[in-house]
Amino acid sequence: MTAAPVQTGKGPAAPPAGRAPRKVNFDLKESGIFIAFAITIVVFTILTEGVLLSPQNLSNIIVQQSYILVLAIGMVLIIIAGHIDLSVGSVVAAAGALAAVMMVDMNIPWPLAVLLTLVFGAVVGAWQGYWVAYFGIPAFIVTLAGMLLFRAVTYAILGNQGIGPFPEAVRSLANGFLPGFLGNVGLGSLGGADLFSIICGIVVVVAMAFVQYRTRAGRIRFKQAVDPMWLFLLKVVLPAVIVIFLVVQLARFRNLPWVLVLLAVLVVGYTLVTNRAVFGRQIYAVGGNLQAATLSGVKVKSVVFWLFVNMGVLSALAGIIFAGRLNLAGPTAGNSFELDAIAAAFIGGAAVQGGVGRVVGAITGGLIMAVINNGMGLMGATKPQQVMLVKGLVLLAAVAFDVYSKRRAAGAK
Repeated sequence: MTAAPVQTGKGPAAPPAGRAPRKVNFDLKESGIFIAFAITIVVFTILTEGVLLSPQNLSNIIVQQSYILVLAIGMVLIIIAGHIDLSVGSVVAAAGALAAVMMVDMNIPWPLAVLLTLVFGAVVGAWQGYWVAYFGIPAFIVTLAGMLLFRAVTYAILGNQGIGPFPEAVRSLANGFLPGFLGNVGLGSLGGADLFSIICGIVVVVAMAFVQYRTRAGRIRFKQAVDPMWLFLLKVVLPAVIVIFLVVQLARFRNLPWVLVLLAVLVVGYTLVTNRAVFGRQIYAVGGNLQAATLSGVKVKSVVFWLFVNMGVLSALAGIIFAGRLNLAGPTAGNSFELDAIAAAFIGGAAVQGGVGRVVGAITGGLIMAVINNGMGLMGATKPQQVMLVKGLVLLAAVAFDVYSKRRAAGAK
């Protein structure tokens, strides 16, 4: 028979062996972005009388913000490593121009043209990564020069005119929707919705729940603190409800956009890299403490170099998506895209000093910006200065919260 724990008067008895302490694990800095996102949606849903969450409008938000979200994925990794990239808007324009010349003027098959455009993005990233990683020039200066250089390349390719139209496949990537494979299913007063899309949503929800369950089981197995069951279930059910609602609304309109499928693949892939892969751990190590990372054997220069190569490839992909959406490659494409991508990363929780940030957070930050843009447009705020004012205040508040959190954590030690 095992003896009960003895109360000594010096504090509470230790929990029974093999059972992790019940502790509510709520990190305001980590969870605050999702709370802010929810508040933003609720506010604009009320102000637009529900139009914000209509099927067609949700589809428009995803399609219109897709290229910024692609850039935000690469940008948050750059920022985590302690750098910045100001050239992505110009690279978007140059990549779109190159793709247009190959597909429209030279009649190169679109799969080969897309591949060559991505290679062009990798070369651009390698060029900038070399100067930052191996030559030691600050990324701010290198990418500022790149902003001017690749904008000049765009004008050299296009002159003062646009090139289009693009092949149907490229336009479909940016503006198209999945075909209905299994027909529609009736949803009562909501009407019909594509059955295949709903099945995809259910699969995603089950996968999310399974990953969260395995994470919790692993923590319990190693006797680490876990959330109480009610909070764990809340963290499983709430995202599931949001995903199913989004999928049903999209399935009621014209089905899932192709670009949403692409974004989902990118988010899952880059999340696995940052959370599970050695390279992802090295990114955080470089941004968190450069000297410690170097002494630990991390090849800092190589990590930084490949981060910029990755950013170049994603910029080229965003350039193809943007040009395909407009069905035209123009010399002014990509203006201010770098600012939107940087804002998405910081609003999503990336730290100014580096070492902190998540891909999901950057996507959420980009969606907050998209909801602000779309919601103010639905309210009739057509003047650009009004939207810029709100977005600037949101960005300032996000960075101020980051700085405040660090000061508070330092003072608590």
